[in-house]
Amino acid sequence: MNTYDRAITVFSPDGQLLQVQYAQEATRRGSAAVGIRGDNVIVLAVEKKSVAKLQEERTEKKIVLLDEHVTLVFAGLRADARVLISRAQIECQSHRLTVEDPVTIEYITRYIAEMKQQHTQSNGRRPFGLSCLIGGFDYDGNPHLFQTEPSGIYYEWKACSTGRCDKTTREFLEQNYTPGVVATDKGAIKLAIRCLLEVVRSGQRNIDVAVIKRNQPVNMLEQEIINSITQEIEEEREDAEKQ
Repeated sequence: MNTYDRAITVFSPDGQLLQVQYAQEATRRGSAAVGIRGDNVIVLAVEKKSVAKLQEERTEKKIVLLDEHVTLVFAGLRADARVLISRAQIECQSHRLTVEDPVTIEYITRYIAEMKQQHTQSNGRRPFGLSCLIGGFDYDGNPHLFQTEPSGIYYEWKACSTGRCDKTTREFLEQNYTPGVVATDKGAIKLAIRCLLEVVRSGQRNIDVAVIKRNQPVNMLEQEIINSITQEIEEEREDAEKQ
């Protein structure tokens, strides 16, 4: 079986591309990321790794703007993400310049997915080792949340997760996501933070949260706000345990 993973274009006897599976495993070892699509808001939250004492914290960003209305978070290899994000940002600007309209969320998601798929179909390259969550509002005002995989496929979700412990976080979302919970902005934000706290060991200090609203700049929540929401969640847990 090992001989079939030497070239990306060679199928194994059971019909799989082993290099793609290795790339998917790389995403599972990346930082946890969660996306929630509410009625009037999209929340993207990500586990932020601790930085070295002398390192500039801004170089550890996992939440990136592709355009003023499109935001991306990723799990996996940072070097691969840097290249893919740069190409996606150029495509957003090129589309705006050519057709005089901003890209739709599905358009840029499909563009990213096609780039990933091309790297599974030709020699001399390897798949992108990252999974992306892409969220934003189209110019018609509708919110969208997409996920792309290293294989080149993409899905639209109401709520999803990727990265480390993605099975645990996804099960949490399946159990706790309801239309009533995400009907308010605070409800969607709290659900995203609750989901990450299931797998983040260092608590709220290692969480970044981006809040996207219609026709508004992306809002990166201050650490004080994240701390207060985390404290509220912990108090609710204590009350539930007492009951």
